[in-house]
Amino acid sequence: MSLKDISAAAGLHPSTAHRLLNDLVIGRYVDRDQPGTYRLGMRLLELGNLVKGRLNVRDVALGPMRALHDVIKQPVNLSMRQDDEIIYIERAYSERSGMQVVRAIGGRAPLHLTSVGKLFLAHEDAQQVRNYALRTGLPGNTANSLRDLHALEHALAQVRQLGFATDNEELELGVRCLAVGIYDDQAHLVAGLSISAPSGHMNDRWLADLRKIAQTISHSLGHGHPV
Repeated sequence: MSLKDISAAAGLHPSTAHRLLNDLVIGRYVDRDQPGTYRLGMRLLELGNLVKGRLNVRDVALGPMRALHDVIKQPVNLSMRQDDEIIYIERAYSERSGMQVVRAIGGRAPLHLTSVGKLFLAHEDAQQVRNYALRTGLPGNTANSLRDLHALEHALAQVRQLGFATDNEELELGVRCLAVGIYDDQAHLVAGLSISAPSGHMNDRWLADLRKIAQTISHSLGHGHPV
């Protein structure tokens, strides 16, 4: 579009439109096609791709999840928060991997009993955590379940300090889980990536690989990109 057409459509004086367009050119939101004419810039395409990635966490995550499963030979789960529960929305596993813990897509579990759920609770303030405890009553499934507010607060403090969360047979006896967060371009926690394994098979050395894959997924969603 020409400067004249842009200023008319925007209801701006040509000098004002010219000044604003120059700023947009510097930010790569607009390209100067030729003297006096402008077109949309590549930065808008980049931002559009960030939004697209954020809206398709499952699609972005599945490839890296499969790559991680190929390394550790245990199921890798993608979960999101829904109210006071986490819901499993994707998984990577193989029926040839032997002893493993496979979570059903669409399955749900209380936040405080799961590693991913603790990630979400750790991002809330003290009052929000207390409100969660009051709403749910902190039900437990096993002897290891966190059934009181003090124990939950202590566990969440560790999550904030370490940057990852665990489930030590709290949801299900004989099963341990390890989880890290996935973040979008606004640095919001949007999902959690976790490894589930029989207690005797869990390897804490998997944490480095899990973090790397979660960072790859977060990067695809725009986390860490300059805006």
